[in-house]
Amino acid sequence: MCRIAGFWDFEYRGGYDLEKALTAMRDALAYGGPDDAGNFIEKSSHLALGHRRLSILDLSSLGHQPMESENGKLWISYNGEVYNFKEIRQELEQKGHRFKSNSDTEVIFTAYQEWGFDCLKRLRGMWAFAIWDKNKEELILCRDRVGVKPLYWYHKNGLFMFASELKSFHQHPSFHKKLDEFSLALYFQYGYISAPRSIFTHTYKLEPGHFLVINKNQQIKKIKYWDVQEYFSRDLKERKSEPPRDEEETAGELEKILTESFKLRLVSDVPVGVFLSGGIDSSLVAALLQKESSRPIKTFTIGFREKEFNEAQWAKKVARHLHTDHTELYCGAREAFEILPKLSELYDEPFGDSSGIPTFLVSQLARKKVKVALSGDGGDEQFCGYNRYWLPFKLRKFKYLPFKTALSRIVNFIPPRTAYSLYQNFRFLLPAGMNVRDPRYTCKKVLQMIKTSDIIRQYDISSRIFLSEELKSLGMNTAVSNLSGIGLDNELESLEKMMLVDLKTYLPDDLLVKVDRASMSVALEAREPFLDNKILEFSSALAPELKYKNGISKYILKKILYRYVPPELVNRPKQGFGVPLQEWFSRDLKQLYLESLSPDKIKQRGILNPHTVNTLLKEYLNCNTANSDKLWLIFAFQMWQDRWM
Repeated sequence: MCRIAGFWDFEYRGGYDLEKALTAMRDALAYGGPDDAGNFIEKSSHLALGHRRLSILDLSSLGHQPMESENGKLWISYNGEVYNFKEIRQELEQKGHRFKSNSDTEVIFTAYQEWGFDCLKRLRGMWAFAIWDKNKEELILCRDRVGVKPLYWYHKNGLFMFASELKSFHQHPSFHKKLDEFSLALYFQYGYISAPRSIFTHTYKLEPGHFLVINKNQQIKKIKYWDVQEYFSRDLKERKSEPPRDEEETAGELEKILTESFKLRLVSDVPVGVFLSGGIDSSLVAALLQKESSRPIKTFTIGFREKEFNEAQWAKKVARHLHTDHTELYCGAREAFEILPKLSELYDEPFGDSSGIPTFLVSQLARKKVKVALSGDGGDEQFCGYNRYWLPFKLRKFKYLPFKTALSRIVNFIPPRTAYSLYQNFRFLLPAGMNVRDPRYTCKKVLQMIKTSDIIRQYDISSRIFLSEELKSLGMNTAVSNLSGIGLDNELESLEKMMLVDLKTYLPDDLLVKVDRASMSVALEAREPFLDNKILEFSSALAPELKYKNGISKYILKKILYRYVPPELVNRPKQGFGVPLQEWFSRDLKQLYLESLSPDKIKQRGILNPHTVNTLLKEYLNCNTANSDKLWLIFAFQMWQDRWM
């Protein structure tokens, strides 16, 4: 696990020192690769590759990067882990190739040298790499299938750059930063910016499952080599023509694939641990790995003092049952306050997921004992784990509700405190366990959802923080949707479409960004075993009835987990990794909002409408259940501007 950066200046005229610029770009990411650093510069082409290393495999100097191929025709700068590299290496050795190191880096470009882009089909793992092909005079960028590892690129005025993080680009003297208004609208709608966009114009994220080739004529070719939707669509035809799968047989087959994939993630020359939240996915990772281990595996948990948000007690019970070596840490307002100044440095693009705070803390906690940690990310998106998947179906009964537009207007005039009081008086009418934090906003969102009969459109609205009309009030001139460009197969069932939307947007551009930046900031390698392509390809073939059955989500995963963990530790309402923002900012951190979101400061920036922001803040101060998610997005954006603009 490392960090990479580089550039190709097609119109270089000697205005700056190539080595100095590359070193600055590279070392802006030093925290993610503290063990070693290297540069390669092709002076005749004005091309530069930089690398910062976090040593996980082959800790010797033979793993130094950028690395040159055995024939001297290729150079690579690589970030990630290919877990089956020994198997691929053996195949290459049989073809006559010889290796100097025991690293997976050397295996990747030797595989490319032997098979070209077809080598990607053989790789199992996570990666972002750049290969300079001297003979062809081509620079190749590639990102793993799901987007575990980040890769940005920039192209303007004859300068092409790439890096693991945006902050690297700021170090190049020719980088031109200008806010992209479409990306800003995406951020305020969803709390993150989905690929291929980034916060700056001419700057992009390489999409998961893609590689990009740029040649000496600055011609860019971008090709998709893997797409999980193809497996959903292919297996849909097979499901319709075959009898239903036997549950026990399917659970047994899935457990074998999970165990093999999870064990692959233990490939390391340094200690490995597990992030244990106490939920289904992380508990299953811990259970299957502990089953295969003769010693207690190390598990790590972050808890909150606010009971409603605290899962640490469940994680502790799971750890005790599995006999893991468990460590926990509790996070409160004081700890959050200490981390806030670091957030805009870690997330160098506007990022509104407040669970980045505990993710940083659990990474910091784990790094004291291990150098690699496994997480449970990816299980919800494959096995129907989110409660929001069911909201569009529950709203069908309101399809013919009259006066929707009039009701929407009325809701706008109800004060937040009144709305919350009404909710408290009538919450007994809601499904058991349903907790609404901001009743007025929830009402507005539901009314907008039932204006359309398209379930995927409804699901998209349910995922938003600022609705379309609210964006205009905030000062955004345009609104774009995460659904743009996805192109879902109409033959798929609605549940499958919703999971695909999350696999292509929320997972890579929110969850994986959160874990990658938080873990790499403390030089910890995070691995997501549920995102092995073998698991993804198997899960896509399963009928939705095996993922959700009789009101039970993650049905097939729970059947496996019950073999190792008592049902009473599994069967409880899903909490997620929520953060008690309302409680913190209404008490201990209130002054931060008052300072950062003051009308004068908002007006000084000239981007957001100060009147709208002030109205949201006043409503929040009057009733701390109102607008907390929206204000956090604005606050995070303000912090980002202070650091990067």
